Amino acid sequence: MWKYPIKYDVIVVGAGHAGSEAAHASSKMGAKTLLLTMNLDTIAKASCNPSIGGIGKGHIVKEIDALGGIMGKIADKTGIHFRMLNSSKGWAVRAPRAQIDKAHYSLEMKKLLENTTNLELKQFTVKDLICENGCVTGVSTIEGVIFEAKSVILSSGTFMKGLMHIGDSNFSGGRSGDLSSNNLSTSLKNLGFEIKRLKTGTPPRVHKRSIDFSKLEAQHPDDNVRFSYDDVEQKLNFKIPCYISYTTKRTIEVVKRDLDKSALFSGKIEGVGPRYCPSIEDKVVKFAKKDRHQAFLEPEGLNTVEYYINGLSSSLPFSTQLEFIQSMVGLEKAEIMRPAYAIEYDYMPSTQIYPTMETKLIKNLYFTGQLNGTTGYEEAAAQGLIAGINAYNKIFGKEEFILKRDESYISVMIDDLTTKEILEPYRMFTSRAEYRLLLRQDNADLRLREYGYELGLIDEEKYQKVKEKKKIIKSEVSRLSKIHKTIDGRSFSLKKLLSRVENSYAKLLKDYPEDFFDYKKEVNDQIELEIKYEGYINRQKKDVQKLKDLEKIKLPKNFNFEKVQGLRYEAIEKLMKFTPQNLETASKINGVSFADISILIIALQNKKSFIN
Repeated sequence: MWKYPIKYDVIVVGAGHAGSEAAHASSKMGAKTLLLTMNLDTIAKASCNPSIGGIGKGHIVKEIDALGGIMGKIADKTGIHFRMLNSSKGWAVRAPRAQIDKAHYSLEMKKLLENTTNLELKQFTVKDLICENGCVTGVSTIEGVIFEAKSVILSSGTFMKGLMHIGDSNFSGGRSGDLSSNNLSTSLKNLGFEIKRLKTGTPPRVHKRSIDFSKLEAQHPDDNVRFSYDDVEQKLNFKIPCYISYTTKRTIEVVKRDLDKSALFSGKIEGVGPRYCPSIEDKVVKFAKKDRHQAFLEPEGLNTVEYYINGLSSSLPFSTQLEFIQSMVGLEKAEIMRPAYAIEYDYMPSTQIYPTMETKLIKNLYFTGQLNGTTGYEEAAAQGLIAGINAYNKIFGKEEFILKRDESYISVMIDDLTTKEILEPYRMFTSRAEYRLLLRQDNADLRLREYGYELGLIDEEKYQKVKEKKKIIKSEVSRLSKIHKTIDGRSFSLKKLLSRVENSYAKLLKDYPEDFFDYKKEVNDQIELEIKYEGYINRQKKDVQKLKDLEKIKLPKNFNFEKVQGLRYEAIEKLMKFTPQNLETASKINGVSFADISILIIALQNKKSFIN
C-alpha cells in the first residue's frame, strides 16, 4: 500500500446524491475535501426514476436549496417537465416534481463539483476503513492507495454487496452496468457494525418508437414551477409531456401465471422492499381486487429514446416482462431496451448514528443515504448535506448542526431514522411530519436560509434578499389588519377579507389597488398564506403542546383503531399488532408518525366512539 502524500479534512466515499451534497457542503465551508468514486462518469446518476421531487421529497429539495445545497439548482437547470403535485389541495401538501434529463443532470453535477474550491475528485474503489483508537483516520483502496483524513463520510448507496435479480438469474452489481463493492461491508462488520439487507427495484425502459402515444393520456407540465430560490442560468426550457398507460386483465394474468419465477416471490431475495414503491408482482398480489394499475411513461432525457415506465418495477424473467409490457395500453409493440430488475444490498440500521449522521461506534465516521436504510435521491442528498456540514463543524471545533422537527422535513427524517427501527426502506411523505402546516415547500427559505448563511453556504446577497422578504411579509400582515373597508354596512379589515376562502391576494389586488401592493407572486402568496393559515397554525401549536406529556394519555385495551378517521393504514396495522398502553409507547412504534399521534389525541377526546 502506498500512502497518498496529502492529508484531507474530509473524505467522501461515493459520488451519488448523498456524496455530492456532502462533498460540496464540506468543501464550500472550507474543509479540504476528497470525493472518491468508483466511476467519475456516473456522478449523481439517477439510476432509477429520471425525476427529482414529489410528495415530501419536493419539500426536502427546497430545504436543501434553502440551506445552500445544490440538488434543486441542478434539477432546475436540467429539468424537462415540471409539475406542482396536489395543486388542487391545501398548500401544506403541494410539492414540486421534475422530470430531468438524467445524463445532463449527472454532467452538470460533475461540472459543478469539479469547479468547487477545496474539492478534489478521484476515481478509486474503497475497500477498507482505517481506524485508530476508535476513530477513523482514512481509507484504503483496491488500487493500493491509502488516503488519510480527519473524517470520512460513507455514502455507498446500493453498492455494498449489491446483488441484482432478473427471474432465476442473479449477479453482482450496484446497479445495471456497474460493479458492486464487496470489501467495504466486511470492513464495517469487522469494526463491529450491525449490517442487514434491503431490496429495491427498477422498471423496464422501452424504446420511444415502439410506443403508441395516440392510445395514451398526455400529462403536460405546469408553468412557473422550480426548486431553487435563486436564479438558475442556462435552463433547458423544454416542456416535454409524460404519458399515462394502464395494465389490462391480460397483464395481471401473465404476472400471476409466472409469480413463481419472480425472484421476490420465489424466496431468492432476503431483503425487505419499499412499501410505497411496490413491484408489479406486489401490486397484483396485495391489490387482487383491482383490475388495472396505472403506469407513467417518462422520458429519460432529450437525447435518448428511452422511456421509464414508472410503477412497473419487477424481478420477473425478461420473457415475462416483455409479455406483460406488451399487454398494456399503448405498449402492444413495445421494445424493452433495459429489463427491470430487483437489487438487494447491505445497509446499516440507522440506530447506529447520531442526528449529526456521525456513527456511535467510530468517531468522525459518518453514514449517509441508502446506507442508512432510506430510499430516494432526495432523502440521500439531505443526509449528505447534514453530514458534510457536521463533519466540517466537528473538525473546526464548531457546534453540531441539528435541526428540530418543527423546522424541516430533513429533521423529521433524521429524527425518525435515529429514534425508530427501520425495517423497510424509509421514504419521506408529508404525513410523517406533525408540523406540516409550518413546513410547507413554499416557505423553506424563510425557515432555513438564515442557517445556510450562518454556516457559510449562503452568501450575503441571498441572505439579505430573504431578510427583506420576511420584513415585507410581517409588515404587510400587520398593515392589512389595520385597514378597514365597509361592505354591506359592516366593517372588515383587509386581513379579514383576505382570510376568506373566496378571496385571494391577486383578486384583492385588483379590487383594492390603492391598499394592496404587488410584491410579485412569491411574496404575495406568503402574505396570503400567513393570513389564511393563521388559525390552523395556532390550533396546531396548541396540539403540539399536548404531545409533550404523551405517557399520561392512556389507550384503552379494546380501542378500535380501524374506526379512527384519517389514521393511515400502516399506523392501524402496527397499532393493532403492538396494542400500546399509552401514546408515548405508540409514538415509538415504527410506522406510526407524529401526525398519527395527533389524530389519536383528537379521537381520545371522544374515546367511547372507538371502544369495541
